[in-house]
Amino acid sequence: MKPNAALVVLARRVASVFGLFGLMASPALAGDRALIDFIGFSPDAKYFAFEEFGIQDGSGSAYSNIFVIDLENDSWLDGTPIRAQAEEGDDSENLLAIRSKANSEALKFIADNKIFVPAEIAALNADGEIEEDPARLAFMFPIPGPGMETASYQLEISTFAATSSEDCAGYFGNPPLGFELTVFDGKETRSLHRDGDTLPGSRSCPYTYRPYAVLVPGIGASQHAGVVIVSYTRGGFEGPDRRFLAVPLAF
Repeated sequence: MKPNAALVVLARRVASVFGLFGLMASPALAGDRALIDFIGFSPDAKYFAFEEFGIQDGSGSAYSNIFVIDLENDSWLDGTPIRAQAEEGDDSENLLAIRSKANSEALKFIADNKIFVPAEIAALNADGEIEEDPARLAFMFPIPGPGMETASYQLEISTFAATSSEDCAGYFGNPPLGFELTVFDGKETRSLHRDGDTLPGSRSCPYTYRPYAVLVPGIGASQHAGVVIVSYTRGGFEGPDRRFLAVPLAF
């Protein structure tokens, strides 16, 4: 029987991602500042997946969360996110092992929904970027060739007081905030997302947000839709924790 081509592709992806870390040990880090890996889109840009991963503050345990998002409905796919975390004190479960575990569990969701189109970065508000206003991010579609122009857009995040399902009073005096993300196309401003009065339980106690990246399907795929990656900071055991979420972006 011939192997499933989709799973072969995904197995190669896992090998390439984690082979780089084969000689590295995961250090014990103070604080919890998640990193992100853009997995990609489905060919019709209906689905998008990404991974956030890091070392949890307090416990020092490695973790990996893989999100598979239905962009048309702005919701997680049933059965996701995939979350893997090391047992506290178990040195055998380093970051490499935990990321491998999460990716292996996510393979079926990624294969079933054909999430093989790589994400092209249209704009990136990188960690070392010196920005004038971290709440804004301007972008345009990746330019096909020299001298060609595409439409430009301006993203902006605003925040407001919200209610969390957790008691946030002990998190360094920072009250929980919700956010609204808008986009301006040069003519009008429209809202891409606005939180309700009560935040999702997965968000915990967030108090800052910033537009982190704009992603569109790459390698010749249709670019009628994409995502805005929003990074946010929430109260953590030892200090601020960074996490990510994805907001659908339709054109």
